[in-house]
Amino acid sequence: MIRKVHKSGKLPPDPIHGLFEAEVTGKPCIVEYEPDTALRDSEQVPLLEDGGIEAFFKREVLPYTPNAWIDPDKTQIGYEISFTRHFYKPAPMRTLKEIKADIYALEQETDGLLEQIVGENES
Repeated sequence: MIRKVHKSGKLPPDPIHGLFEAEVTGKPCIVEYEPDTALRDSEQVPLLEDGGIEAFFKREVLPYTPNAWIDPDKTQIGYEISFTRHFYKPAPMRTLKEIKADIYALEQETDGLLEQIVGENES
């Protein structure tokens, strides 16, 4: 489905950015197609990629999906910082001695509990 038709000569064809040469009603023009949302995908491109987004796209995307294009309206440039990776400090783990002491304390608490529940003299 066609999103927009541009008169020939106003914009140069740019298939990487979704501007394709076509003929509409017998006249040459530049066409933008509606993207198929089921086929939409996104990529995270390194900020300092040699050649930028276009070089990454030509190298990593076009060999596998030759009719793909970059939607410039959806392109976001920025940097993601993982606060968890850089600032999270996990709680120190308990020692085996502390865990063992907790288990023994629980055993002492529950000692005789089963006899109280079931009954002492089951014959």
